[in-house]
Amino acid sequence: MSEFLEHYSLEKRNSFGLKVSCRYFFEATNLPDLLTYMQIGLKPDSRFMLLGEGSNILFTSDYAGTIICPALKGIDVTQENKDYVMVKARAGENWDKFVEYCVERNWSGLENLSLIPGTVGSSPVQNIGAYGVEAKDTIREVEGFFIESGEHKTFNNAECQFAYRNSIFKHELKNRFVITSVSFLLKKKPNFNIAYGPVETEFRKKPVQDLAALRQTIIEIRESKLPDPSKLGNAGSFFKNPILSNPDFSALKSLFPEIPSYPSGDQFTKIPAAWLIEQAGWKGVREGNIGTYPSQPLVIVNYGGASGKEIHDFAKKIKTSVADKFGVELEMEVNLI
Repeated sequence: MSEFLEHYSLEKRNSFGLKVSCRYFFEATNLPDLLTYMQIGLKPDSRFMLLGEGSNILFTSDYAGTIICPALKGIDVTQENKDYVMVKARAGENWDKFVEYCVERNWSGLENLSLIPGTVGSSPVQNIGAYGVEAKDTIREVEGFFIESGEHKTFNNAECQFAYRNSIFKHELKNRFVITSVSFLLKKKPNFNIAYGPVETEFRKKPVQDLAALRQTIIEIRESKLPDPSKLGNAGSFFKNPILSNPDFSALKSLFPEIPSYPSGDQFTKIPAAWLIEQAGWKGVREGNIGTYPSQPLVIVNYGGASGKEIHDFAKKIKTSVADKFGVELEMEVNLI
């Protein structure tokens, strides 16, 4: 049932566990209520933002406007043949539960994205990715409506303008378009993507090497490196992995020969931000209630009682340190509110 609340605590709606609130909160459990509120309930000059599970958000203060949560649920098969299945999931579905649903049916394509927090509706916004796979690899359509006109539109993959942790929904259409469902094209015959990092080594240890085993491998790797937000507040990777032109990377490698890297297309090279942060001396550093996670310096954690501003200030220190040492500017992956 949809509900509208005032002075609503967001402590359980942001994965950092920050004690912040919003002036108004509207959770829509069906499309008619969501459409009606966006068209009638919001004034033209209203301050608002769309929120899924708050897993990639850093609030630095209370939010003076309206938080709108599209909690639409449902999963349907819309097309199917002997090789592929098209699955449409509503925006409010939990992402990892959706991945689990697909793996249980032996539909391949999303298993490397297991245990990523958030909702299905947020997956194309950020173009979530992990272990050599990105959401864009399987997304075929993103459906929703324009807030101003109420006009429905379906974006195909190319129209989403996907890039590394980026899409049209993150910039040009931010707070202009509401995603209501996402359709994924998945394979019925699993094609294991195990070349990234430790995945292949750990996967080969499984007694049965099937899709469920690969999902379990991904989960185990993530749990070994990343803290559970329900136990230790965090938003996963705080910074993006920098991408440099090949000439710039060559110049950097001449100064730091041991620097790890991955190709990013023909003309660019990706550097692990975690390595830069660790080499700059920030692995496992704690300042009061904030710190980098001991086994993954890319993750900033709230040990309890920290404010969003304190976390942001801590992140800025890391950015400055990395820039001073390597001449590389880190970009936040977390959305600052």
